[in-house]
Amino acid sequence: MIAIANVSGFYGDRLAAAREVVDAHLEGRAHVDVLTGDWLAELTMGLLAKQRDRGKGGWATTFVHQMRDVLVDCLDAGILVVANAGGLDPAGCAAEIAAIDERARVAWVGGDDVTEQVRTLPPEQAAHLETGEPLPAEPVVANAYLGCRGIVEALAAGANVVVTGRVTDAAVVVGPAAWHHGWGPDDLDALAGAVAAGHVIECGAQATGGNYSFAGELPGIEHVGMPIAEIEADGSAVITKAAGTGGAVTVETVTAQLLYEVDGPRYLTPDVVARLDTTVLTPEGPDRVRLAGTVGEPPPATVKVGAIVPAGWHNEMTFVLTGLDVEAKAEHALAALWAGVPGGRKAFERVETRLLRADRPDPQRMTDAVSLLTVAVAGGKEACARLSRAAVETALSGYAGFFATTPPGPGSAASVFWPLLLPAADLPQLVGLDDRTWTVAPPTPAASERGVPTPRSSEIPVRDDPGAPTTRVPLGRLVGARSGDKGGNATLGLWARDDAAYAWLSSWWGDEHVAWLLGEDAAGCPRRLWTFPHLRAVGVTVVGLLGRGVADNLALDPQAKGLGEFVRARHVDIPEELL
Repeated sequence: MIAIANVSGFYGDRLAAAREVVDAHLEGRAHVDVLTGDWLAELTMGLLAKQRDRGKGGWATTFVHQMRDVLVDCLDAGILVVANAGGLDPAGCAAEIAAIDERARVAWVGGDDVTEQVRTLPPEQAAHLETGEPLPAEPVVANAYLGCRGIVEALAAGANVVVTGRVTDAAVVVGPAAWHHGWGPDDLDALAGAVAAGHVIECGAQATGGNYSFAGELPGIEHVGMPIAEIEADGSAVITKAAGTGGAVTVETVTAQLLYEVDGPRYLTPDVVARLDTTVLTPEGPDRVRLAGTVGEPPPATVKVGAIVPAGWHNEMTFVLTGLDVEAKAEHALAALWAGVPGGRKAFERVETRLLRADRPDPQRMTDAVSLLTVAVAGGKEACARLSRAAVETALSGYAGFFATTPPGPGSAASVFWPLLLPAADLPQLVGLDDRTWTVAPPTPAASERGVPTPRSSEIPVRDDPGAPTTRVPLGRLVGARSGDKGGNATLGLWARDDAAYAWLSSWWGDEHVAWLLGEDAAGCPRRLWTFPHLRAVGVTVVGLLGRGVADNLALDPQAKGLGEFVRARHVDIPEELL
């Protein structure tokens, strides 16, 4: 068994997490062999490019900060570190870590930077993975989501710290597990199990009660502990956390994270395709959940690449409307705002305005009397900057009670995450350790002819009782949810809390119901529905709901993080016996 702990779910996550996990190991409240984490969300490479241009390095500086705090203790205790925090310059990040302690043998893994390769492709050969649109502009950076083999070789060569550029989120977990257990590219089921475990812990505390629909049932949610995956030789794993930390590890907290940002049963990586519809979760005591049974298929012949493409400028302003005549005040605010911009509203490529009502009749305090009018625009730099000036100029000539939540700013350059595919065979990894640099070929596992076991749908009775009495209540009284984004698509997973509830949910989960459930904002968006019977879960990918993605999306919730809770709040006719 190898125990791998996550200490970061994104660039900006809890700085103290590494210290907390190492202290738990030293105090005997947890066993940890490897510290890992994920610092690279979809658009982080673009942020790192701007950081690099300012001369501050192309890597996650928070990771370096954490290592300065814990690396000495890790080396003393024999804890390895594997992190994707190298970003655009894993060798530079590795040098920063190596300077902390002379005992650190720090390897770097690269080969993911395909910026020049993508820039030289004809636009149609860099077509968007989902829409097929040709690449609209030269990317700032482009990086391939590589697999675990470079990490495996770095550890086999004696590294005690491995810093990578862009790899798949699960690779930093799969790599140490494959090295420890000696898995080769053909050990598909073991690799798939580790991918599933890696997916569970990659977002840190989301596996232990963070962003959890039923958080009120868990202890210590004000400071949730970080997850640990204890991975066995067959790829099965126990998800746990350090004793004495907040939150909990339950079948449902693990289910919630398994559903996060997936696009159906087949979870593709360059190492293996993990069939998440074969994964089974079993409780093994307090804060211990076994994850087993995940079937692996050979990896695809292509690798996903994330290109960061410039997308103009954005700006946003929020006006506070107080007291009476809120809608009239909103109209007044917008009319004055557009009058102050040359060309008015048409000066922008896109405009989103939202009136968020929080006011109440006969307010007893100020917070009962206010509503928010948000204005978001996209377009040229000059027009976006002018929005702020126009807003300021209405301060003394606009609606009664004018004030804003924050001072207006000049706007900011936007970018869009552009996914595309390149041949896996053309993308070897590079590994550097000491004075040596070498190439690691992509895995080429043998083709598999075996069938994949059918999920256990037949074990859960299908509900067929249309005459049963129902009560119209929020869907969230019966199910939990987890939602998120994959580029311009939104993903939503719902899970039932028992077999009877799942029998109803799965029989109800059809395109007509789902279209209604998603509401007006998703009207016209194609939908891909899927089910995970082992997890008592259903889901949908809503294609194009987020436009071109978070950084070029003017929606209130540009990453669909709240979509699941919106859906749980919708009132549905549910059989009374289930409530």
